[in-house]
Amino acid sequence: MIDKLEFFIALARERHFGRAAQECGISQPSLSAAIRQLEDQLGVMLVQRGSRYQGLTPEGQRVLEWARRIVGDARTMREEMRTVRRGLSGHIRLAVIPTALAMVPRITEPFQKKHPDVTFSVSSRNSLQVLSLLENLEVDAGITYLDNEPLGRVTSVSLYAERYHLITAAGTPMADRDAVTWHDVADLRLCLLTPDMQNRRIINQHMQEAGAIIKPTLESNSMIVLFSHVRTGQWASIMPKNVAQAFGFPAEIRMIPIIEPDVEHLVGLVAPHREPHTPLVSALLHEARRLAEDEKF
Repeated sequence: MIDKLEFFIALARERHFGRAAQECGISQPSLSAAIRQLEDQLGVMLVQRGSRYQGLTPEGQRVLEWARRIVGDARTMREEMRTVRRGLSGHIRLAVIPTALAMVPRITEPFQKKHPDVTFSVSSRNSLQVLSLLENLEVDAGITYLDNEPLGRVTSVSLYAERYHLITAAGTPMADRDAVTWHDVADLRLCLLTPDMQNRRIINQHMQEAGAIIKPTLESNSMIVLFSHVRTGQWASIMPKNVAQAFGFPAEIRMIPIIEPDVEHLVGLVAPHREPHTPLVSALLHEARRLAEDEKF
């Protein structure tokens, strides 16, 4: 039944029989047959069918919750047994918001020193995608904001607080100031993250609170793109100070605190809310807590 539940989770995620079958590495008729067998075993209709996928039935939504729990527990069991045989090994999938990507080595580097048989893959995602990927068992953990929008049921560890700075080239307007206000910054030629990013929603929120309207002339979902444009001297940006420092801006780039209000938002590691966690996730949470202690959280 575990295999059928995994197929069902894939179908709910992809919302398309063909794509789900491809993801699971089976034919579409095999996937359809497995879902029908699961419906027969449970005695309920799980999927609304027509000429194409039309969503889950109410019973299907409830079974999906159970499927995620059961498949997650089965994976934990298999990983625990592998750890007993071989020690800690395997692969950790991390989804990380763009503003936190630069700090990921502070976890992965010491983790791999302790556990050299563990590998990582790191993908850049917005905060909503991080939570969705966690829920659908597509990643093992994420790094995202903890205190600005609802997280749902997750285990979280605070890592650091973002504080916001104007990043601009020397010789540009406001570059010689010791601090600027949110209202001041709204008048600059700005490049910012796209509106689907929570960092951008945070910036919009504080601009609104300051009574300012923000109109960036360039938007991107990549911090590298923003950094590149700031270095031309033709754009300024609003970034967390720790992110700007991590990229090692040259001396001609200024980082100026933004005040009125002087705000901060917590960023941390999130993992599925389940006990026990897989050995890999448990070790990752332990490493995050060690880092948090260094940061005095």
